[in-house]
Amino acid sequence: MKVRKGVFLVAGLGTRTLPAAKTIPKVMLPLADKPAIQYVVEEAVAAGIEQVILVTAAGNQAVEDYFDTAYRLEETLAARGKEKELAELRALKEMAAVIGVRQHEPLGTGDAVRTARSVVGDEPFAVFLPDDVIDGQPPAIRQLIDVHETYGGEVVAVMPVPREHVDRYGIVEGAEVAAGVRRLRSLIEKPPVGQAPTNLAIVGRYVFTPAIFDYIDRIPTGAGGEIQITDAIDALAQEGEVYSSEFTGTRYDMGDKVGYLSASMDLALKRPDLRPGLVKYLRSLDLDRLDSPS
Repeated sequence: MKVRKGVFLVAGLGTRTLPAAKTIPKVMLPLADKPAIQYVVEEAVAAGIEQVILVTAAGNQAVEDYFDTAYRLEETLAARGKEKELAELRALKEMAAVIGVRQHEPLGTGDAVRTARSVVGDEPFAVFLPDDVIDGQPPAIRQLIDVHETYGGEVVAVMPVPREHVDRYGIVEGAEVAAGVRRLRSLIEKPPVGQAPTNLAIVGRYVFTPAIFDYIDRIPTGAGGEIQITDAIDALAQEGEVYSSEFTGTRYDMGDKVGYLSASMDLALKRPDLRPGLVKYLRSLDLDRLDSPS
């Protein structure tokens, strides 16, 4: 069955991006001149996703509003003859069918995925953690969908990380079945550096079948009373088929402030309208001054 639906977990509090995220959802922080969530939705649409399901929380209304009609703004742009800007706004709401569902309490990623159960129904679906902006061709989620269509089951995105950093991530273990693809035996959350079976870290892209919901219901709550999606995937891997896909592309961590700034710079440099002025500025920098601690 075709993967048509994408679940976007945008209910997080954004504690790693404070103080900016105090009043602005972290996924609405701009990269160049577009919010991070738009890049992630564009990735989904380019991969064939037709329906965008936003899992939101109180205070996240701006995310849903961004993909809705802004009548007054559109009327003003039309009256002023700003056709280019008007076309950009209309393209947003026509990008995909968007629906919002509310996670009423911050009970973890597993609970957030479960919140979308009634909308997902009985078909496979993609899950996006928009903290991770991934620039790649083909789109990262398309690479996971291709693995799902070949092998079935659940698929998680992974990337290699330095060995000394494995204790910051969920790490996968399994047997390679094709280049960059493993059938998983287990997922280990933040293992000690000396105990990690691999250096393949899970990042925020998944393809699930409806089977995942039963495992979310079965797993116990973890620290802080949260239900972690990695625990559900690990439980499923013991009994079913779970694969990892080592995607190609550049991943930016929006929760890391340097990662956020790097993403904004790199993505702006890919824009023909922004690149010339930005390159001119970068070439004007006094690198010796940048190396100075003062």
